Amino acid sequence: MLSINNLSFYFADRPIYFEASLHIKPKERIGLIGANGTGKSTLLRLINGEYTPDEGDISKSKDCTLGFLNQDLLSYESHEPIINVAMQAFERENELSARINKILSKIETDYNDKLLDELAKLQTEFETLGGYSIQARAEEILEGLGFKTADLTKPLAQFSGGWRMRVMLAKLLLQKPALLMLDEPTNHLDLPSIEWLESYLNNYEGSIMIVSHDQDFLNNCCNVIVEVWGQDLVRYSGNYDFYREEKALRADIQQKAYENQQQKIRETERFIERFKAKATKAKQAQSRVKQLEKMERIEAVEEDTAGMRMRFTFKQPSGKVVAELDEVSKSYGDLKILEETEAMIERGDKIALIGANGKGKSTVLRLLADAESYNGGELKRGHNVRQSFYAQHQLEALHLDNDLLDELRSAGADRTEAELRAVLGCFLFAGDDIFKKIRVLSGGEKSRVALAKMLLSEANFLLLDEPTNHLDMKSVDILIEAVNNYEGTCIVVSHNRHFIQETANKIWWIEDGKIKEYPGTYDEFKYWKQKRDAEAKENAASQTEAQKVKETKQKEQKKNSNHLSQEEQKELQRKIRQAERNLENIEKEINKLEGDIKELEKELALPSTYEDPEKTEKLTKKHASLKKSLEARTSEWEDAMLEVEELK
Repeated sequence: MLSINNLSFYFADRPIYFEASLHIKPKERIGLIGANGTGKSTLLRLINGEYTPDEGDISKSKDCTLGFLNQDLLSYESHEPIINVAMQAFERENELSARINKILSKIETDYNDKLLDELAKLQTEFETLGGYSIQARAEEILEGLGFKTADLTKPLAQFSGGWRMRVMLAKLLLQKPALLMLDEPTNHLDLPSIEWLESYLNNYEGSIMIVSHDQDFLNNCCNVIVEVWGQDLVRYSGNYDFYREEKALRADIQQKAYENQQQKIRETERFIERFKAKATKAKQAQSRVKQLEKMERIEAVEEDTAGMRMRFTFKQPSGKVVAELDEVSKSYGDLKILEETEAMIERGDKIALIGANGKGKSTVLRLLADAESYNGGELKRGHNVRQSFYAQHQLEALHLDNDLLDELRSAGADRTEAELRAVLGCFLFAGDDIFKKIRVLSGGEKSRVALAKMLLSEANFLLLDEPTNHLDMKSVDILIEAVNNYEGTCIVVSHNRHFIQETANKIWWIEDGKIKEYPGTYDEFKYWKQKRDAEAKENAASQTEAQKVKETKQKEQKKNSNHLSQEEQKELQRKIRQAERNLENIEKEINKLEGDIKELEKELALPSTYEDPEKTEKLTKKHASLKKSLEARTSEWEDAMLEVEELK
């Protein structure tokens, strides 16, 4: 379907790819991985034709259409409703619809056979293309990506960059290109939308190439992993978990082969050195020299040693209770986020706050970080709590004209330059990198600077809002290790399921204005939630069925009553009145029995009663008799109530 042959591409003098090759087959789902800066997005742009290879070529079949979701689409502007923007994917259908409407309008004043013939042909083609269902398809995908039905008629310009990206993704999915290329599609999606997209892609008819740092997403969507490694494209026929195992196996085989070859080379060199001067062995020595020259050398395994070294520390621990929300309410106008909710964070908690966008996850973090006020209730702070807040706005708050050293100095003024350099080194900034201006850094580099500033804070309570955004997989794993080794308290908002599963010991989510808690890991929470949702669905189905049976019965009774004669209807009304009187009499008896029991219990509670054993025994027997009578009358009341309902 698409072939990359001996591709070489350079940025200035730096090779991004050198004689790299890859063949994409129909219906393959490829995960494109590699460290930040290795050229993953560059490869997608080369395939899309935005960049031209310096050497080699990229060829595709005639029927191979391309669709490319990239971060540049964030800047797309339109005042059209988002449903219309998404439906731009149906170019031919929209052309036909416009022409059909034009002809229908013209026929009102100029009715002729030629126009009717053209209209019939256009309508046939429109129906064949599924034109009458395009709006329903667009609505289904937009709502799957998290939009509410009421949002679909709102203009694109009203939405933030992340939501605009969802619209562009919807448009691309509706186009159904033969090769769908997605650059970090999960960056702007919440967990429900990610799960919906996984399901959609698993049923996608074309081929897919995905750049992503989300391990679970790659596992669930991909059957091939291609790693950008050493200016080459290395293919693994499986998902991400398979890639990790297979790469380790290949590395082990290569390293052993390298070591064996090196041993053979050393032995050969010793033979040559020992016998090259002897006339009887000179010919053999010369033969060994030629063997070495012709030998295809196996390279040693190149270890990926570059990685962040992160460890959050603090001097003073907090009290047992870090923070407590006591009937806290928060709303924005008519939009209620929290309503008299309660929650407690204890020392050592690693809490993941999850859920769909717009539910208030970041709002809760801002409340806890004193970056947001609440409308009611009380937020109680624990003893000796020192907190640090990491969020997207922390990246925006970096001073663009500062170099890295000055930026860290603003957070750790009491640290020496050597200490600040050491911290920057932990986050892969070394040598002259520390003098780079913040403005020239990539998103991932800015994230690392913000995390470095957090490390300097020595906080015992960390609040992390999407900390894995812009980090590659290895950096995410290092962050996981740092959070797990952290002895303080942490609450994190994240859509990275791998990160949540590996770090959280409690799960929070917001439901009906309340913070709900599950005391366990994310996988355990998912299992519990699936079971709860299944039971709720089953109960709802049972209630619906019971309601249908009741309504059917009532309709039948009403239908039957309509066919009764006048005398039969009078008899039915008499029976209903008699049943209602019987019910009323039983209710009176029940009320009297309850009153007698209450008075008897008061008498039994008197000290004078306990002093007279004979009286106590007599009252106890009477109390038991009254209780038995009450139970009998209650059972009669239930039967009488059913009789009244059936008659009516």
